[in-house]
Amino acid sequence: MRPTVSEKSGKKNQKSSKQKGSTSRPSSPSQTPSPYPSASSSPLPEKEKSSSKPRTVSSSGSSKNTFLFKLAQYLIVIISFLTRFWKLHIPNEVVFDEVHFGKFASYYLQGKYFFDLHPPFAKLVLAFVAWLAGYDGHYLFDNIGDNYKDYGVPYVAIRAWPALLSSFVPPLVFLTMKESGYELWTCLISACLVLFDNAHVTEGRLILLDATLIFSMIAAVYCYIRFFKLRHSPFSRAWWSWLFLTGVCLSCTISTKYVGLFTFLSIGLSVCLELWYLWDIKTGLPIHRFASHFLARFFCLIVFPFALYLFWFFLHFQLLTTSGPGDSFMSLQFQETLDENPISANATGVNYYDVVTIKHMGTNAFLHSHLDRYPIPYDDGRVSSGGQQVTGYPFEDDNNYWMILPHDHYAESKYKPNMPVKNTDYIKLHHVGTNTDLVTHDVASPYNPTNEEFTTVSVDESADEKHELTLFQLLISDEVSHDRQIFTKAMSFKLIHKLTNVAMWSDPKPLPDWGFSQQEINGAKNILSGPIFWMFDDIVGLPEERVNKERRVPKKLSFFKKYIELQLVMFRQNNLLTESHPYSSTPSDWFTLHHGIAFWAKNEENKQIYLLGNPIGWWLIGGIVITTTVVASAEMLLHQRGIVTLLPSVRNHFYRSIMFFYATYMFHYIPFYLMGRQLFLHHYLPAQVAGAMLCGAFIQLACMKSFRLPISPGVQQPADVDSHGYAKSVRRKGYIFQALFSLVLAAILGYCFIFFAPMTYGDVSLSVPEWLRRKWLESWVFQYQK
Repeated sequence: MRPTVSEKSGKKNQKSSKQKGSTSRPSSPSQTPSPYPSASSSPLPEKEKSSSKPRTVSSSGSSKNTFLFKLAQYLIVIISFLTRFWKLHIPNEVVFDEVHFGKFASYYLQGKYFFDLHPPFAKLVLAFVAWLAGYDGHYLFDNIGDNYKDYGVPYVAIRAWPALLSSFVPPLVFLTMKESGYELWTCLISACLVLFDNAHVTEGRLILLDATLIFSMIAAVYCYIRFFKLRHSPFSRAWWSWLFLTGVCLSCTISTKYVGLFTFLSIGLSVCLELWYLWDIKTGLPIHRFASHFLARFFCLIVFPFALYLFWFFLHFQLLTTSGPGDSFMSLQFQETLDENPISANATGVNYYDVVTIKHMGTNAFLHSHLDRYPIPYDDGRVSSGGQQVTGYPFEDDNNYWMILPHDHYAESKYKPNMPVKNTDYIKLHHVGTNTDLVTHDVASPYNPTNEEFTTVSVDESADEKHELTLFQLLISDEVSHDRQIFTKAMSFKLIHKLTNVAMWSDPKPLPDWGFSQQEINGAKNILSGPIFWMFDDIVGLPEERVNKERRVPKKLSFFKKYIELQLVMFRQNNLLTESHPYSSTPSDWFTLHHGIAFWAKNEENKQIYLLGNPIGWWLIGGIVITTTVVASAEMLLHQRGIVTLLPSVRNHFYRSIMFFYATYMFHYIPFYLMGRQLFLHHYLPAQVAGAMLCGAFIQLACMKSFRLPISPGVQQPADVDSHGYAKSVRRKGYIFQALFSLVLAAILGYCFIFFAPMTYGDVSLSVPEWLRRKWLESWVFQYQK
């Protein structure tokens, strides 16, 4: 959406307005303006579009202002590059999460499969840059503090890529504000809040993903505003170009980290509201023309970005073809597609009368039994069968041995030794150590009253009255023919009880002392999904002639099956990141810059890198966010009562532009309150960029004295107004005040940046008193030797 675009209707209202007091009634008090394009800003009728041009209002109308805009823009570019590339070789050691993302780049170059919570785009680009620099992936970035020079890693060249992207962020903020129609000093304020932010510089100088994420985010906002400004020239070449580029940038955000979805929501809501107003019959837009608008946006902002997003996963799978550290996160079927996979290489066909160990896929616990029995009753008063305990045990033990018997073993069985166990077969599991057979029955399990207890019965009972209770069906997890032989390690299966139709599963919660803190094994009624998959881990005493010595060819699995499985694993592992971390923080901490993150330290030299934003900038943004919330809420409440606090065109600008930046900030901030996983300060950086733009826009609004309080006496609206609805005399004074304020603020931000620069670059040794002077909050935990 395009901020601060003058509307003809707004001008007419101003020229024809009568003298009214502060309690003058607006023309339509019941309608609260949207923070996005309103009906008055909808496209012209079709017959007029071809001759119409985008109407923009720019403060750079004079050649002097044009020169100042260009001068400021060039200065921001130069300073941005200097701050990001300054002493990029320092430190020459692995810093914080470089240990992860540098390692991933190495795995790409080695072709070894790894697992990460984030989509592959930014990691692929880092690997490509490393390859261009002549790196072959021989070093795995093992520890924070490892010296790059000792391993011959071209770390400066690799760091240069995120530094380059980070260097473009402040200029893009400046251009976004300029294209939105703001004054030079407004653009300067917003750009400086990012330009002189220590956290952005720290993150942008290292082998991390955030520079790619933030660059893609602000580029998407910039491209969308350029596209929206062309709404009166739809389907022109420029219109298509900026719409397409918006989709590319949106795809890059979500292909870097899934928090890029917040940028999709920010722009997506604006697009939806824009389409809603295009649907309005007052626009005179025929249905077929509206359909063209809808399909253009649908393709460029959804279909193409998603296709590009899938492409990076396709490339990810194409490059990672060899077994690696990420194997264990994936299913056995997925692992079989990887070359040199030990599970596939060591897989052995399972036969009847083999003695095997059976491992749970979710907890890696072995199916186990021993002579101890379930207590009668339990502590909660429920009664057990008092049978022999069947548990999950995470270590190798003789009591993990089970013999696979055919279902008719105790009759005249047609199954003989060396006959293969196949999918869908009914079997008995005989516990070797206690000479009993596995059963489940209609008795509640220790921890889960709705699930069935697992125990064992004697051979005599198994052959007689409890025969049906000992029968279990093997069902392989993937869709295969019923006569396929089951292999160790390479296949997972469900064990379904024939009589009661429950699936054997393991609860990771440790049993009480009577169960030796082992895991509960019980029968779950949900046999379709959940942690109910097992595998035959090993065959005890396997004869030499049955050992597989042939090299197995990797199997094939479709791209979409791989993609869906990886997505599910990524989301599941992300939700498991709930443990505390010494440097984790909450969204409320980010708002006040309550905590930072120790990235790297050289204690003997009192040098360190500590991720911390520019306190002045962050606190200013926080204050503006709160103020905007209060002003918007109060204005809407007063407007509903017919009390005018903003001039009509100023009000239009407030809701269409300032509230767009406000909504973008909230979309990138509020969702973190709903997350249960570990969070860190760098998660706030995209919101901080949106907050910087909001801050500049709101300061311009305040400097132009746009507010009329409810208690103010009647004031005549001046006839001599500019395109924003500001009185020109007031605007001149406000412009001077804003210019002075902007220069002072830029100087303060620059000084504060330099003051905290030693912990941004890690290049200067400071004494303890010097570190303490920089500890403005007690919650900032610096590392130094006293």
